[in-house]
Amino acid sequence: MLALHMRFRCDNRIMAFARAKTKLMDEASLHEYAVGALGRRMRSVAEMRRLLRNRVEIDTELGQALVDLVIVRLKDSGYLNDTSYATAFSSYRRDNEKFGRRRIETDLKMRGVHGEVIEKTVGEVFEEVNDEKQAREYLRRKRIKKPEDQKQAARIFRGLMRAGFGPKTIFTILKKWDVEEEVLTALESEETTE
Repeated sequence: MLALHMRFRCDNRIMAFARAKTKLMDEASLHEYAVGALGRRMRSVAEMRRLLRNRVEIDTELGQALVDLVIVRLKDSGYLNDTSYATAFSSYRRDNEKFGRRRIETDLKMRGVHGEVIEKTVGEVFEEVNDEKQAREYLRRKRIKKPEDQKQAARIFRGLMRAGFGPKTIFTILKKWDVEEEVLTALESEETTE
């Protein structure tokens, strides 16, 4: 059941066909596929459920039952655990990408992790983290320097907001960079309108 990936030349361009998705209708092959997918990267229960739905005839009762059965089997064997996933994901994003708490919470919600799990694990991961220091490390990672004008200050403000840092932390950094008070006031009014 190997999926084929075909290419051919057409007018000096390489055209690629999508891999043929073979529908799996037995538990063993669907479980094997799921374990392989988890071997490539960790996934939340919701992500795995979406992935498996694409591999079965989901309109049938058998397809839905197979997906549920494989999910339960993966949970029982310890391969699928949203708490472990959220902890590993949060730690990675905090340490390597230097994101703030809010960004990580949003990303986990998008991946289908339950709100209580997110609150608990992100809280534990960020327990000892100084938000200002984390934001400065994010700026260093992105090679962002002290702003020279209002436009650059606004760009830094928005970038830090997208990275998951709160306005209080951002304004603390901008004040230490001697950004003018009128610029900070303008950014504060922008933050409240969004």
